[in-house]
Amino acid sequence: MPRFYCPCPLVIGSTIDLPAETAHHIFVLRLQLGDQLELFNGEGGSFLAVLIEVGKKQARAEIKLHQALETELPFGLSLAQALPEGSKMDWIIEKAVELGVSNIQPLAAQRCVVKLNSERAEKKSQHWRSIIQAASEQSGRNRLAQLGELVDVQKWLMQQDLHKRILLSPRGSESLADWARHHPAQAITVMIGP
Repeated sequence: MPRFYCPCPLVIGSTIDLPAETAHHIFVLRLQLGDQLELFNGEGGSFLAVLIEVGKKQARAEIKLHQALETELPFGLSLAQALPEGSKMDWIIEKAVELGVSNIQPLAAQRCVVKLNSERAEKKSQHWRSIIQAASEQSGRNRLAQLGELVDVQKWLMQQDLHKRILLSPRGSESLADWARHHPAQAITVMIGP
């Protein structure tokens, strides 16, 4: 069943206009009146809806049923990722969301090849948010991972309000699996990158 993020209130029995991007996707998929789709708004659970109007640039659906199923991990898993070169960050974000990461913190590190000014950083953030949305639709998650603003790694390390942070290094003396076996389930941040 096709699945779409719809950032609006979803109420059983209501009729909603789907976002233009979603309407276009529905048109491309050649969905028809009466076809069912699954919608989620990032607030938990998903909604079964039926298409009642389909056009090239607009679509409407009637919300029929709420499904309270939650697919999130029982504890927060954050990824602090130093910027890699090229489009690798897109792939990293996609896979992280598919695997259940709830927060993604892009980091500007000393050895990063990519250097973004504030304007480029904002454009990249918008692009990464669209990847988070698509990965959530694809993987069945009902909540969107949060994306932090690009910050310098030293500034981020100085923050005191974060939960346990783990730095992954090729020179590490313990694997992440070994560490996890000796600690209770808890919210963690995994830090990766140059």
